[in-house]
Amino acid sequence: MSEDRPLNHAEMVSVLEWYRAAGVDIAVGEEPVDRFAQRPPVRPQQAAAPVKAALPGMAPERPAPPPPPVVFQADPAEARMLAASAQSLGELEATLNAYEGCGLKLRATQLVFADGNPDAEIMLIGEAPGAEEDRQGKPFVGKSGQLLDRMLAAIGLDRTKVYIANTVPWRPPGNRTPSPEEMALCLPFLHRQVELVAPRLIVTLGGPAMQTVFSTTSGILKMRGKWSEVVVGNHGVQAMPTLHPAYLLRAPAAKQQAWRDLLSLRLKMDELGIGG
Repeated sequence: MSEDRPLNHAEMVSVLEWYRAAGVDIAVGEEPVDRFAQRPPVRPQQAAAPVKAALPGMAPERPAPPPPPVVFQADPAEARMLAASAQSLGELEATLNAYEGCGLKLRATQLVFADGNPDAEIMLIGEAPGAEEDRQGKPFVGKSGQLLDRMLAAIGLDRTKVYIANTVPWRPPGNRTPSPEEMALCLPFLHRQVELVAPRLIVTLGGPAMQTVFSTTSGILKMRGKWSEVVVGNHGVQAMPTLHPAYLLRAPAAKQQAWRDLLSLRLKMDELGIGG
């Protein structure tokens, strides 16, 4: 067994990167804390109000009941109305920046709206931003984004020839999968985004994005590489699911399947006369 030794600078950076990728983004103390031994803090509105002294023959005054807790409420109908009112991608981005209906916004650093060419005929749709995307405000800029750029280059594409977005524009805490409620609130904005871009081809990246765009519960390995006609919002388009670059980083053997999907995209582009 190797002897314990202090980590050098490169090793410490590597460990921090690993924790960040795992979603650990809150610092803690050096000493463990027994949470079971701690007493829950008393909220100001829960503290017992002092009881005024009662006059002889009068009952003591009862303290006022605490105010009801604030419950976060979201209305999908409001999201649909706001999304439909946007007449351009710039208006849609501004609407999302002002939108307070989705709780994901509370923990995210900033909105991750889109990247690439809004006039492109090919649209790529992923699931949700990660930590690096949350910092930079653009989709697919971390390690998986670098792999995506190499995948696109292999068939003569780059970010000037595609438009890239996510089903959810804010990073979920710890990179968890967005809840069905969060997806329902963000879906009208994705639909409007697709309507405004009006791509001729859509490629979804990963299982969650595929299930959202194709309205299916099937697995990605069953559906990847197959073209279908789908309707996103009011826009009909040919779409194909493929594997997410992050999955390919974890399972390099699957790159062969992704390469076949890319060749299928290239063939579809040639068939429709889409340049690239």
